[in-house]
Amino acid sequence: MKSNSQISALLFNVLVLLPAAASDPIVLNLWNGDIPGPPSMTQGEERDLTKPEDKLIAGHRIIKLGHVSQPQVHAYLPAPEKANGGGVVICPGGGFSILAWDLEGTEVANWLNDLGYAAIVLKYRVPTSAHGVPGNWQGPVMDAQRALSITRNHAEQWNLKADNIGILGFSAGGQTAALAAVKRGQRLYEPTDQTDAVPCSADFAILIYPAWIAEDDGRLKADYVVDETTPPMLFVHTADDRVSCLSSVALFTALKKAGVSSELHIYAAGGHGYGLRETDLPVTRWTSQAEAWLKQR
Repeated sequence: MKSNSQISALLFNVLVLLPAAASDPIVLNLWNGDIPGPPSMTQGEERDLTKPEDKLIAGHRIIKLGHVSQPQVHAYLPAPEKANGGGVVICPGGGFSILAWDLEGTEVANWLNDLGYAAIVLKYRVPTSAHGVPGNWQGPVMDAQRALSITRNHAEQWNLKADNIGILGFSAGGQTAALAAVKRGQRLYEPTDQTDAVPCSADFAILIYPAWIAEDDGRLKADYVVDETTPPMLFVHTADDRVSCLSSVALFTALKKAGVSSELHIYAAGGHGYGLRETDLPVTRWTSQAEAWLKQR
């Protein structure tokens, strides 16, 4: 006869590791015990910081999730008849101050699910911006690396191929995703448990208006070391983005020189922070290029 603790463990596996329905995310805390790296500098409980007067995106509000002290993954699995075995860790943007949780997170998960990909939305620690460089991105990149390992560790349960796990990020989340990709499995933290025995590399990366990858003069920052083993990447940016498109250009150029097949789309106009929400500007239909690129892979 099973003890109460054994029964509770079985219920945990049923409720957490398997989704109740296709639309329900699997929610897992990233870390057991102490969280490595620079902490989030929270003030109170995790909450939506959106104000009534904040700018609308394509006519709708966004969720600005702030004060995240417990990093998590929210895994959305596609319908079984659509599943293609691929998985993508999604890093929302927000300047390392907040997370654009729906605009650059859950809405992206819905799109990827429609394509057959498992979509793992990363709730990384914020705010960290006050740490300064590189402390602002170190914690989020550790969270991204851990999320990649967790996703691979659940490959069998989530019907994934362990060699088809990518990462996608927007703005500060694009920087986070880019750094996780160029590290090629070299962790920024000491392994903490058996999950970290699983690789934290990305097999591909999609970077949408990624931030702070290039110096002001357009040179690639020293943190981004690229060679022939760096995964292929897709970039989307606009020339009028206040977060310079030179970040995308610089990393794409380095990939080209290293012989890594990648793709770069620079649109004339569109600004910053549009996510997947379609407007009359061509850049907001970037998902069609991304879908074609994913199919070519």
